[in-house]
Amino acid sequence: MAKVLVATDKPFAAVAVKGIREVVEGAGDELVLLEKYTEKQQLLDAVKDVEAMIVRSDIIDAEVFDAAKKLKIVVRAGAGYDNIDLAAATAHKVCVMNTPGQNSNAVAELVFGMLVYAVRNFYNGASGTELKGKKLGILAYGNVGRNVGRIAKGFGMDICAYDAHCHAQVIENDGIRAVASTADLFKECQIVSLHIPATAETKNSINFELMNSMPKGAIIVNTARKEVIDEAGLAKMFEERPDFKYMTDIKPAIDAELAAKYPERYFGTPKKMGAQTAEANINAGIAAARQIEDFLCTGNQKFRVN
Repeated sequence: MAKVLVATDKPFAAVAVKGIREVVEGAGDELVLLEKYTEKQQLLDAVKDVEAMIVRSDIIDAEVFDAAKKLKIVVRAGAGYDNIDLAAATAHKVCVMNTPGQNSNAVAELVFGMLVYAVRNFYNGASGTELKGKKLGILAYGNVGRNVGRIAKGFGMDICAYDAHCHAQVIENDGIRAVASTADLFKECQIVSLHIPATAETKNSINFELMNSMPKGAIIVNTARKEVIDEAGLAKMFEERPDFKYMTDIKPAIDAELAAKYPERYFGTPKKMGAQTAEANINAGIAAARQIEDFLCTGNQKFRVN
């Protein structure tokens, strides 16, 4: 019998925990919960005798791996996994997985919630515009990007996309025009939705030059990672382009400054909200449990990221 720990300072919904428990206990394993913990020591104590762990945005670093002597697998319930030290995991021979696609629709719907808010002038009473007919650029055509494209069709938008790791024909097969580069995407599109991960290549890659190449009335929506934005360039964009709006689910370091200076052109959600739906919460948690049991039973490493 393996011991599976769910360690979440921001807990899963009760129905998600119920589903996780059914998967784990149905496989003959033991489920342990550590919810709403307030100190790292609580996490370090909890991992000492577990073979598997499910986390959300919790920081799983080298110290945690050092404490988890029996740990074999960690699954991040969600797509992003930059909260987990992959090098430390590999050094400790721990498999790290994510659950791609489980919260994609939730994130994509948030994109359009923020977009409608933006084009309607933050609901300030003044006449706004519509999304229909506007050109939307999707940067990275993964699970979230594809859902953004699907929803955008319903709004009647003119859609194009670029992904360095996705063949153009895949994009075209979905009825979306593929462009040749990130630069082309920004140059053509009045609205750009970001879905790139934070990597050595992408950090600070969305710079002033790119943003400033956008047409008049430019809007950028970032539900990906704050690190991909060059914040100095973002500040300069606000100063030099009074037509520019930035909507984000991940507040930049200069959030307070932007919110004070540009209250009708900048919006950041109070907390990261992309995956905060009941459906995404349930889907990701249960998927994580199933991946753990499959790994423990068969060694399946399909979603391994380290």
